[in-house]
Amino acid sequence: MGGEKPSDIPVVILCGGEGTRLREETEFKPKPMVTVGGKPIIWHIMKGYSKFGFKRFILCLGYKGESIKEYFLHSDLMSNDLTLRMGRRQEDQIHRLGPEDDWTITFADTGLKSQTGARIKRIQKYVDTDRFMVAYGDGVSDINISTLADFHAKSGRIGVLTGVRPPSRFGLMDLDGDKVIRFREKPKIDEYVNAGYYVFKKEMFDWIKDDESCMIEREPLGRLASEGQLGIYKYEGFWHMMDTYKDYLDLNRMWDSGHVPWRIW
Repeated sequence: MGGEKPSDIPVVILCGGEGTRLREETEFKPKPMVTVGGKPIIWHIMKGYSKFGFKRFILCLGYKGESIKEYFLHSDLMSNDLTLRMGRRQEDQIHRLGPEDDWTITFADTGLKSQTGARIKRIQKYVDTDRFMVAYGDGVSDINISTLADFHAKSGRIGVLTGVRPPSRFGLMDLDGDKVIRFREKPKIDEYVNAGYYVFKKEMFDWIKDDESCMIEREPLGRLASEGQLGIYKYEGFWHMMDTYKDYLDLNRMWDSGHVPWRIW
């Protein structure tokens, strides 16, 4: 991991999109605040990083970003028992039910309509290390972040993304002419898709334009790839995005069942 400690390396989380395909939940809140097991999905993502010592976060806010600020500002009060002393508020007591999350969080307003690249470019002033991480605010995984960071360091490349092979959304059928022989469960797709767990050298900022329309997944990563500066960490473990209302239901069913692959903390 080089000379940097995990606690030094900032994790930039993209939290600004409107989540239009999850309108049932995102009409009144940003997608990272959609809950799984009563906690916002962004909290689950941050817990995954902090498991491996990465506890410094930069949240790129946009659509309804104030609700993300409010959640973390008041989470201590809302998630613990409280004794309130009316008229003597200095004597209020928080009865903590467990250890606190030792996180440092920077909330950065990166614009209401900004695309992913622009959001990353606009938090450049908060990155004071040789490397930084980027994650989408709508997917969970049991990935070992330390292994990902080590893979990036050994690659020598400017950037590394995590590739996964999620199950197809459709089951398959085996046929004999016009007769169905059997159904098959949804197989994993053959090709890798971008899971949104990145590690970059700081010089990545030089490849990104401060233009509201700049999407990291297009021109910046495309240029990196053409220059041989983009690696892929192939991950075969659990990954699940929350893109649709069905995804929301699936993740909450997992939580309720007690089978929660991403709960590694």
